[in-house]
Amino acid sequence: MNQLFSRILVTIVALPLVLWLVYLGGWWLFALGLAVALVALHELYSMARSLRPLVLAGYAGAAATLLGAHLGGPEWMVGGFMLTLLLAFLLYTIAETRQRGTITIGSTVLGVAWIGLGIAHLLLLRDIPEHGRLAIFTVLLVIFADDTAAYFIGRLVGRHKLAPALSPGKTWEGFFAGTASGIAVAFFALYDQDFLSIPESIVLGAALALAGAAGDLFESALKRDLQVKDSGRLLGGHGGMLDRIDAHLFAAVAGLYVILAFGYG
Repeated sequence: MNQLFSRILVTIVALPLVLWLVYLGGWWLFALGLAVALVALHELYSMARSLRPLVLAGYAGAAATLLGAHLGGPEWMVGGFMLTLLLAFLLYTIAETRQRGTITIGSTVLGVAWIGLGIAHLLLLRDIPEHGRLAIFTVLLVIFADDTAAYFIGRLVGRHKLAPALSPGKTWEGFFAGTASGIAVAFFALYDQDFLSIPESIVLGAALALAGAAGDLFESALKRDLQVKDSGRLLGGHGGMLDRIDAHLFAAVAGLYVILAFGYG
């Protein structure tokens, strides 16, 4: 199947369902976030199998992180995340592995810090009083616009490599097109919404676009280090789940704290 057609088909099928669950929020969004986190962790730990991550500790830690964010906010989220370290240590003491503890435990905790905390911040965005639905939709739409513009402009006119050592396909032209698109989407999404002011919405759009680009490059760096091209094939032309959400994991964190810095939440 043509890769572009595959990307479009997956988007048409999956995007409405995801947006509907985000709209509903509550336990529906928690269930979606947990499913996405577990699939993405599975992909990461499969790529990093030579490091011998403690998979059960990672799954349990991610679930505790998301449950903490959903039930108790940031404080419980951090508590759930810290459980990962304890579980990883306990499992390492009984696991039959020749890998060094620093590497095994470190790779386990990294997965939960990156994926679990990233998705947990999306839950926190949705729970912002009065404006949570608008906040999370803005983040999702900005990253979608950023990714789409960067992909197409990069393919059409991209000539100057953004980070050739990490991701040879990404270009400065695509980066600037994606950033401009992200800022524009944030501006129009929040215009006259009694939420952020125009300057604040522009700052939010820029922060999301930059964080999204950083998240994309972060995954590229890990894949390059682990010598894999895609995290999986679950989503056809999009690659694996982790390939699809890498930008969101950084953007969710940036988006939440920019909004909190402006006095909301």
